[in-house]
Amino acid sequence: MLMTISAAFLGASTLSAYAQDAVKIAEPNWASGRAIAGLIKVIIDDRLGGSSELVPGTNAVIFKAMDRGKGEIDVHPDVWLPNQANFTSEYVDAKDSVALSKNSYAGRAGFCMSKDFSEKHNIKSIFDLATPEAAALTDRDGDGSGDIWVGAPGWASTKANLVKVRDYGVTNFFNPIQAEEEIATASIRDSINKGEGYAFYCYAPHYNWFIFDMVMLEEPAFEEDKYKMVQPAEDPNWFDNSKITTGDKEKSIHVAYSKSLEGRVPAIAEFLSNIALDTETVNGWTHEIVVKKRDSQDVAREWIAANSDRVDSWLGL
Repeated sequence: MLMTISAAFLGASTLSAYAQDAVKIAEPNWASGRAIAGLIKVIIDDRLGGSSELVPGTNAVIFKAMDRGKGEIDVHPDVWLPNQANFTSEYVDAKDSVALSKNSYAGRAGFCMSKDFSEKHNIKSIFDLATPEAAALTDRDGDGSGDIWVGAPGWASTKANLVKVRDYGVTNFFNPIQAEEEIATASIRDSINKGEGYAFYCYAPHYNWFIFDMVMLEEPAFEEDKYKMVQPAEDPNWFDNSKITTGDKEKSIHVAYSKSLEGRVPAIAEFLSNIALDTETVNGWTHEIVVKKRDSQDVAREWIAANSDRVDSWLGL
């Protein structure tokens, strides 16, 4: 007990010395990222007595800021691997300026359609989209091509999905659409209400599994030698030099943080290293935040109150 109290006292003392140095937490433009950002902020502010701010940013901006270590952005709450492996290879492995949490939670990704539409028209596989008939069934704007949402601008997965739909032959018949997630969700809802076809990138954890009866289309099982993805930061000819003819590997999702925190606010760095989440919990948060339109920090405080022992373990208490 004495050691626990001492550790807590030292952590609080360290934070008070840096109280003016607010930790900047990135708030990505996807639901699970926003949910975890809110959780981290509440724990820093309420449990560790620190100061933190939420700031927007794309993956490239966040990782470069964490690398600089000047406090512009200190934390990325939701790093999906291997989607963002080009960033972790550079900043975690090579430069050693960014650290990943020791624990991760699992995610999966692919392409979906509404269950009713899939069953009615026997579209079960990604390859079932690569036909004139499927294009006609999903041509919502009358331009002769089907529509498939591949993700939001700035997502690493969006670039990979552009390569995928090309190499699966889907873009011979479909237009790949890049749009923010809220726009895509509205299009999914509209297509289901009208009984129209719409194909879209989908992943878990995600709130859409709560609100839509949808199915993930079959893809070939992941094979490493058939998944060659080159990101734009690595090669300006990334699209031509990438080739993907296989489904995604199961995702490993971590919190990332600037190693400068280890010197600035070590108690916070230790917490970020120890945080351990799970897919079901994060999925529930996204539902509360997006579907029920609750504030991410309110959701976090409610969850923390019900799971104080779990949070204490992240804090070394």
